[in-house]
Amino acid sequence: MLSSVLIANRGEIACRIIRTARRLRIRTVSVYSDADRDALHVRQADDAVHIGGSQVRESYLRGDRIIEAALSSGAEAIHPGYGFLSENAEFAEQVVDAGLIWIGPRPESIRAMGLKDAAKARMIAANVPVTPGYLGAVQDATRLRFEAEAIGFPVLIKAVAGGGGKGMRRVDDPGSFDELLDSCKREARSSFGDDRVLIEKYILSPRHIEVQVFGDSHGNVVHLFERDCSLQRRHQKVIEEAPAPGMDEATRAAVCAAAVKAAEAVAYVGAGTIEFIADASEGLRADRIWFMEMNTRLQVEHPVTEAITGQDLVEWQLRVASGEPLPLRQDELAISGWAMEGRLYAENPSNGFLPSIGKLEHLELPEGVRVDTGVVQGAEVTPFYDPMIAKLIAWAPSRAEAAAKLAAAAASSRVWPVRTNAAFLRAAALHGEFVDGRIDTGFIERHLTELVPDIDPPMKVLQAAAAAILPSGRAGAWGGMSGFRMNSATETRVQVEFSGSTYLVEPRPSADVHIEDSLAFDGGQAWHFTPPRSDSFVQGAGVSDGALLSPMPGRVIGVLVASGEVVAKGQRLIVLEAMKMEQTLTAPFDGTVGELRAVEGMQVVEGALLAQIREKE
Repeated sequence: MLSSVLIANRGEIACRIIRTARRLRIRTVSVYSDADRDALHVRQADDAVHIGGSQVRESYLRGDRIIEAALSSGAEAIHPGYGFLSENAEFAEQVVDAGLIWIGPRPESIRAMGLKDAAKARMIAANVPVTPGYLGAVQDATRLRFEAEAIGFPVLIKAVAGGGGKGMRRVDDPGSFDELLDSCKREARSSFGDDRVLIEKYILSPRHIEVQVFGDSHGNVVHLFERDCSLQRRHQKVIEEAPAPGMDEATRAAVCAAAVKAAEAVAYVGAGTIEFIADASEGLRADRIWFMEMNTRLQVEHPVTEAITGQDLVEWQLRVASGEPLPLRQDELAISGWAMEGRLYAENPSNGFLPSIGKLEHLELPEGVRVDTGVVQGAEVTPFYDPMIAKLIAWAPSRAEAAAKLAAAAASSRVWPVRTNAAFLRAAALHGEFVDGRIDTGFIERHLTELVPDIDPPMKVLQAAAAAILPSGRAGAWGGMSGFRMNSATETRVQVEFSGSTYLVEPRPSADVHIEDSLAFDGGQAWHFTPPRSDSFVQGAGVSDGALLSPMPGRVIGVLVASGEVVAKGQRLIVLEAMKMEQTLTAPFDGTVGELRAVEGMQVVEGALLAQIREKE
């Protein structure tokens, strides 16, 4: 077994590797950039070496500095994690040439699978089914358009050196082919320094199926079954699961056997993933599942495979790199239960999923599921790296239970002020079609409006916040008795301010809403509310006090008065629209418009204070 390893990565994967290495009593060395000086992976490792500036090209992509760090720290091997230099054959060679052990496949295997066209040609030779398409060397637009028309639209243009969703364009008709080809080539040249492309048949009901494979230096190759990574947004995975829903044993056997054949074709050593695309228009069938590409590294979603097999894939990597044979034979591996992984990102779904950066002033991750993370409360989410906060991995005996468990984990993720996609993950895991297994790579785009949460706090959050800030004793059985009149209901309403909007609501605690200081958390969302002013408690607030509250969530389409204007009882003041219905709020008595908060065009929630009418004396 190795005695020491340097981890040429950061964040949650570095922490993940450290966890296994510590259990195996392997000394670990982290590397870090300027931005990561206080990062969790730096603190958890036995040793740490600074390798450069915050930009990845100044640090985590500097192979020379990483090798120098390994040599100076006495590390025996380098584990690349995923991303960065993990699939760089030249770096792997440099590691070996420096007398270090490379924890990954042989450089020639990385090269063989690194270019999509060459990899597909090799798979065809190995009798592995590949997607119908054009892999030729002739790259002029006329030839590529001809091949696309021969394949039949829609087609997919893909950069041969592509990855991560870059260098891909869907083309639905011949008229748009040239423009999209130029765009794809520009992006490929910018991202990979190589503008060559291939053409594939575009699958209209695609499922993304991948098989975990593992090889050792003794010629053994096994698979650890499949994963389904179809829930994607802009070609980026959101929820992954194992096994794949709807996969029968015959289809599983055929697909996994093809994956092993693909790995054997390149004499594969270490952890790798064979990615397939499936036409799921008629369910999963072996004759409609084709090789797409190989990832010559550990995958972000490897925990779901660990969960259903009971194996530690990082331990397998370390043992194989030490020269040991694979820990288990194929007949010793089996599937147990179901696992799902949700990627908790620092991003704002309500703002086009733009990254959200800043200090994690409040970070509370769920219990009852596996959580892989590289941050702690107080850490900084910077603009330099992938915005992943954590991976939430739920295991259960059945798929329905795993989905419910993942949804609950997302709902109990509490982060502030950095925004996250927790509520989005929860909505996806609870969606009826997802629970039924009716998924493909277009699922999120089709249901985007259902999955992206509203930015406004729901009434139960407003009421829970009001209950939390109500002074002690005011909400008790007799606490609201001031202004008491026989046979007249007594009511306390509280003004609560969320993000600059003020709401006058009845305080009512909710078991679903978690209140901490001036934060309200519900279903994976978070809101900050402002403690009340001394005059923000209103006994018996309502129409009798001249407070005009929105009776429903909607949009203000008319403001018919101005602040300070004298009004008569019954006079039309504000017009709301919701669900194609209009509702007009009128003056409850003769008086004067005091505070006027309604503005034409503004969206309001139920209970929002729109205006205050002062009664005529």
